[in-house]
Amino acid sequence: MWQAPADFSWLNLSWFSWRTWQSFDWANPGYLYALLAVPVLFLLRWLLHVRFRKKMDVALFEGNLTWHWTSILRYLPDVVFGCFLMLVLVALARPQKSDETVELSAEGIDIVLVMDVSGSMELTDFLPNRLEAAKEVALQFVNGRVQDRIGLVVFAGRAFSLAPLTTDYDLVRQSIKGIHLNMVSEDGTAIGSALAVAINRLRDSQAKAKVCILISDGENTAGSLDPELAAQLAHAFHVRLYTVGIGKEGTVQLEPDSTGKAVTVQTGLEEKTLRQLASLAEGQFFRAQNANTLSEIFQRINSLEKTEIKETRYRDTRDYYQIYLRWAMVLLLLWLLLKNTFFTNALED
Repeated sequence: MWQAPADFSWLNLSWFSWRTWQSFDWANPGYLYALLAVPVLFLLRWLLHVRFRKKMDVALFEGNLTWHWTSILRYLPDVVFGCFLMLVLVALARPQKSDETVELSAEGIDIVLVMDVSGSMELTDFLPNRLEAAKEVALQFVNGRVQDRIGLVVFAGRAFSLAPLTTDYDLVRQSIKGIHLNMVSEDGTAIGSALAVAINRLRDSQAKAKVCILISDGENTAGSLDPELAAQLAHAFHVRLYTVGIGKEGTVQLEPDSTGKAVTVQTGLEEKTLRQLASLAEGQFFRAQNANTLSEIFQRINSLEKTEIKETRYRDTRDYYQIYLRWAMVLLLLWLLLKNTFFTNALED
């Protein structure tokens, strides 16, 4: 919809500047190429006029004719009319300016990361150790989310909430970076208790999807709540559970003890329990045996729990063709005026 410039701003000569024309969007840019045809048409007209004009022999007294600059003024009406035609073509090209507003909206999901910080997470089959590898991948996962609320639960012999469900990703990232070994005084692996804390965060959520991601390297050895019962509670509250088993099967070399003697431990993973928990809560179990696999697992979870982002565009378009039409009308009136003055030689019409 065209909006007329306020007052007499259309008289501003800046409308003819190259910078202004570059700022326009042209609805019909083909008419701009026709601008080149205007001077060509006048050139052809002049050539035809010279070639076919009628001449009349007139006897004049012999004398010397001198040129005067005012003789150029006879071409002024043609110049004015040419400018009129060019302005009409510019108006037909419809110069416009558009303001576009883009609104992004997303109906996020709620995700709680449940991370094991028990002593076994110190093992170095993942470099630098299991916990640090899990933290790094968790940070990448948080960076890839949009409009989702993310919470954080840590557990060993008992569990507690480290960060509430929030879209403050800086807070979540700082909380993940602050996780360290022995931050829970009671050692052990209280999977049931950890799931209970996570479910308590998610049960009143109104999000379209509720997800719990459990990262652990051992079987349930602590806590008062059976993990299977916790998984059933998750299903009852429509919480989808993804379990990630972290660690290799076999012998893992530890740092030498105080005497310098090498220490090795035998490690394993209670895969059956983690797989069963995921099945009870309509999720999936993943096995991570190295840092790369762990990263791929989180990328897969990220694709499974994708947040749909809707993009709405509002475009406000203003036409400025009437500015050039007004100038064209002024030049047309000026041309009609000049056609009836001494600027036009009647003998040449």
